[in-house]
Amino acid sequence: MPAIFAGMSGKAAIPYLIAGVLIALAQGLGQGFITANLPQIAGDLGVSTTDATWLMVAYMTPRAALPLLLIKIRTQYGLRRFTEVSVIAFALVAVAALFTDDMDSAMLVQFLSGCAAAPLSTLAFLYMIEPFSPMFKLKLGMPLAMTMIMIGPNFARVVSPSLIGDGGLFGIHLASLGLALMCLAVVWFLPLQPQPREKVLKTLDFVSFALISAGFTGLISCATLGPTYFWDQAAWIGWVLAGSVGLLAAAVMVELTRDDPMIDFRWIASPAILHLTITLLLFRLILSEQSAGAPRMFQVLGVGPGQMVDLFSVICWATLLGGLIAIIWIKPKQEAAMHATALVLIACAAFLDSQSTIDTRPAQFMFSQALIAIGGMLFMPPAMMMGLMSALARGPQYILSFIIVFIATQSLGAVMGSGLFTTLINHRQAFHLATLNEQLVPTDPQVQAAIAAGARMFAATSADQAANQSNAVAQLATQANQQAYVLAYNDAYFIIGLIACAALAALILHSLRDWIWRKIDPSVIPAGPPGPPSGPPPPPAAAPADAPTPSRT
Repeated sequence: MPAIFAGMSGKAAIPYLIAGVLIALAQGLGQGFITANLPQIAGDLGVSTTDATWLMVAYMTPRAALPLLLIKIRTQYGLRRFTEVSVIAFALVAVAALFTDDMDSAMLVQFLSGCAAAPLSTLAFLYMIEPFSPMFKLKLGMPLAMTMIMIGPNFARVVSPSLIGDGGLFGIHLASLGLALMCLAVVWFLPLQPQPREKVLKTLDFVSFALISAGFTGLISCATLGPTYFWDQAAWIGWVLAGSVGLLAAAVMVELTRDDPMIDFRWIASPAILHLTITLLLFRLILSEQSAGAPRMFQVLGVGPGQMVDLFSVICWATLLGGLIAIIWIKPKQEAAMHATALVLIACAAFLDSQSTIDTRPAQFMFSQALIAIGGMLFMPPAMMMGLMSALARGPQYILSFIIVFIATQSLGAVMGSGLFTTLINHRQAFHLATLNEQLVPTDPQVQAAIAAGARMFAATSADQAANQSNAVAQLATQANQQAYVLAYNDAYFIIGLIACAALAALILHSLRDWIWRKIDPSVIPAGPPGPPSGPPPPPAAAPADAPTPSRT
């Protein structure tokens, strides 16, 4: 049996694995703390929740854009310097977060937090794969790193209620600082194996980066704030979207004219990579059901964060289980089977969730959300392995191009998925509320009985009959609004289930076509990722990001 670890004993490898877990959780919790506690953050800053949503834009923009330069920066200035500067910056930003007391300082700190968190995914991968032999870097290291990174945002919802307590957000900031200092310690005392340095940064790299990062900024801003400001009610959204598309188009034009492009858009436009890109994007859109669905629905139903701790604990354990299954199952040419299984799990979960009622509580969502978490882990590692192998087959310089594809589909896909999901909820809620209001006729005996029962309930605390009647009517309207939201979420869950079924059908047809080709002519190899390379692949520059707003291929 080949050795699992390369040049070190299992005892010596454990500290590197612990370091990878710490760094992955630190960056995941940093993002999750914002998502899970946006209302509390707004309250502490004295602003509305709508205004506080800009904090997500400030955080997500550098998280999505900065990884474009990370590989070249790491190659030119050295891995050790890259590692130390990254983790020191992360710790300094954690200290600064302790002193934020207004919206302006919070925006600045969140932007810097996004900048500091961008390289942490890279460090988590580097430390997680460091002790493994080349054969096991993809088999064990990559799934372990992705499992820890994907757990972070959900684990933030598990620990946030306890950290907040009666002291506001100070406990959360203190926990983030503690994690940052722990990361600093392990990075300082556990050096990674040095890599050759080479001058790779070119002037046009910064031009392309500026255009792409500006385009990403516009897309993230619109996708995050579009549902909040209502897409057609704020003229700036259309202008920013158009400008973002123009900036990205300009970046493509710049790269196409270069002899040594930072991103090979011709390779990205090839059929195999386009297929992978569409698959990654579609799956990230579907996974928004977990990040933008259940939490928001329960918030509408009056379920507090402390009451959802058990649900997100189950999701974290299910993610670990999914990662274990992926480690056991993952290998080349098994991607289609793993993706098909993930789609089946997510479709089943979505259809289960679409039966929600106004009395549904987190306990009824534990099984379905666990299925989604397992499905996510059965999709992401094989998809990343497939992309890395395809890039390495063309040469190491194609790694960055694949990273761009991965970042664009995961970071932007998460934001866009959340925005589209929320937009759908808003439209369907308005439709269902209008329908319910048509049925709430004051002369209807059932409506009158409901109002009378509500008035009697309020009469136990007040002798004012007119006020009790008014409160009963307001209570009925609130219940109708909640019912409309539940029906809207059911519609969204059902649509996600249909999309997962459609994607499963497309995957089966694609696999059937390849099988028929091989039967007809074994020498014909359909377009797709090649087999694994002989050597270990470099780690990606960033891991997938979860949906940036609270709330399934």
